[in-house]
Amino acid sequence: MEAVLGEGAVAQSALESCFGEIILSAQAPEPATVLFGATMNLGSRHRLAIAAIFLLLAAGCAAKPRTLMPTPLVYREAGGPPLFEQRVEFSPTVDLLYITDRGRPTAEEEEEDPSLPYGETRGRRIAFGSAAVRMGPALTWDEVVTQSRLSERTRDVDLALGDVVELGAYPPEPYDIEALPNGAIIRAPEFQARHDRASEVLVSEFDRRLATSPTKEVLLFVHGFNETFATAAFTTAELCHFLGREPVCAFFTWPASHTGNFLISYTNTTESAQYAEDHLKKAIRLLASQPGVERVHLLAHSRGAALMLSAAHKLLIESIAAGHEPVESLKLGELILFSPDVDMEIAAQRITAYISDPDLITAWPERRLPRGLHGQLTIYTSPEDRALLVSRILFRSRHRLGQLTAEDLKPEGQRFLAKTGKVNLITYEGKRTDLFGHSYFTTNPEVSSDLVQLLRYDKRLGEPGRELIRTGPVTWEFPTAEAKEGGSRVASTSGTVFID
Repeated sequence: MEAVLGEGAVAQSALESCFGEIILSAQAPEPATVLFGATMNLGSRHRLAIAAIFLLLAAGCAAKPRTLMPTPLVYREAGGPPLFEQRVEFSPTVDLLYITDRGRPTAEEEEEDPSLPYGETRGRRIAFGSAAVRMGPALTWDEVVTQSRLSERTRDVDLALGDVVELGAYPPEPYDIEALPNGAIIRAPEFQARHDRASEVLVSEFDRRLATSPTKEVLLFVHGFNETFATAAFTTAELCHFLGREPVCAFFTWPASHTGNFLISYTNTTESAQYAEDHLKKAIRLLASQPGVERVHLLAHSRGAALMLSAAHKLLIESIAAGHEPVESLKLGELILFSPDVDMEIAAQRITAYISDPDLITAWPERRLPRGLHGQLTIYTSPEDRALLVSRILFRSRHRLGQLTAEDLKPEGQRFLAKTGKVNLITYEGKRTDLFGHSYFTTNPEVSSDLVQLLRYDKRLGEPGRELIRTGPVTWEFPTAEAKEGGSRVASTSGTVFID
């Protein structure tokens, strides 16, 4: 079991702490039968891994306090850049902007965590406000800075959800309508007025934050499955912290399930992500349209990546149909997907569909394709990602985007993507730094350092600080132990996905 789920005693101790000896016992029920019924034909390693994921996520256990992610390598190096450029003293608390279409907590959620402001139900409206994430316990700002530069911390830096203040909400959907005597249908004036007031409040709060940002950039994070409002805030806060707290840091949190039967919860989450697409689209559009914004960087993890791709696709089509250059109207900088839980063919369609629809693109001379990003689409993947095994089997999807490597892409597919100059797939195949190898973008200092170099220092792949190994026209990988000792690796050219 240990060989399947983790390296060393970390995975085993985590399993035992939740479920005791039964999870590791040879007398335990056959995993594939318990989870999928007797007809599933899975390899023994996959059966064990998926059964353990099911048990951990479905049953839950007394979780330890969430601690600050390990320090990215870039800040550990002697003579490396400072974590905080400006000579100002921040607070140990990270103040975030949130936008959500979650409803209020269910009775089950309130029993589990009475402090949660929003739950896993669908809210039927968009709400927004401020969320504070405290770093502690009882740490001064200087102590937080010191611990944030250490490779081995001398004190725990725990994350806790502080004050959450809802500043406003849009009207419930669908907005009411009225029929005019001439037969025209309009939005009910009352709903339009409430909508406008909500936008004014949200824009005012956003402008207040933008005024204090030295970069005038926005970081918008979207979480995945099995996340609460609090855990989404924690991830956003630690990413913001290690980006020097320079951008306006915000997160869009949608009604991802995290309680009850795992299979029901996961399938419900898939549809809730679809439910949230238009809400995320509206949020991105509103933030990007504000004067003074330089760039909007979009980051998404796991199932949130499918949500992000769909919302970005809709915004791109919306802008093109209106005759606007998307790169100017949306101001999108980097689009970054971590462990994306989405089928490869669906992802490829979202990324390239407008290219194959020349009847849509009529407002540019010489049939020039509109541009969507100032930066690039960066996809972090790992074939060792155990959590994606579940969706791979539930959807009968042979290729989840978050597990792809250079060997999985057909040469002609790589060449096609290379022509765009906008796509990079980065694979991590090193030691797992979290139980399922699904959160390496925060738990692995090498991966998080690459992210910092990209977002904060605008480093391109191959430049100092991002010296990854190139394995194809658009594929890269983090150096393995062999490569670091002087070896190298050439990717196979017998890929199986993307472009026949």
